Amino acid sequence: MTMIRLVFYLMGFIALASAIFVAASKSLVRSVFMFFVTLLALAGLYVLALADFIAITQIVIYVGGILVLIMFAFMLSGRETLANLQQQDNRFVSISKLPALLLVVLFFIVMVNILFKADINNLLWVKKSIAFKGTVTPGDEMTTNIGINLMSRYLLPFEAISILLMMALVGAAHLARKEKNP
Repeated sequence: MTMIRLVFYLMGFIALASAIFVAASKSLVRSVFMFFVTLLALAGLYVLALADFIAITQIVIYVGGILVLIMFAFMLSGRETLANLQQQDNRFVSISKLPALLLVVLFFIVMVNILFKADINNLLWVKKSIAFKGTVTPGDEMTTNIGINLMSRYLLPFEAISILLMMALVGAAHLARKEKNP
């Protein structure tokens, strides 16, 4: 087993184990910090895939931005709200979790359907990988294409997400504000 394969399995295990911990933990603080570990492990997997731009973007935007936003929302929430969230029904399957479970099952069905219908051997990147015997040479065209697409084709969704995140922060600050009794 090569060193790269060993590091890949280690990063994959860390990402999966921390993601399962985030989903199963009853403590919101521990979930947020394990989410940090999950995002860093994913950035490590991107580095192994020679997607250095995506890895840096993962660290800067998700770890540096979204995780800080989650921490601000958590810190600005009142103690009563957090206590109510932690005292909710602890059963894994309940009627209140039925919509989420249905979405998970539907997502799983879609993913399995895609796996069975996809003609993996005729994909362009698979053909290139076979032609170059599994070696990928990093090139400037990858980062250039990402930048051009982000600032042209995907500019509206990019800006919409930034506005949505700002609204979430303002909403968390508004909910955490103490009401004065007249």
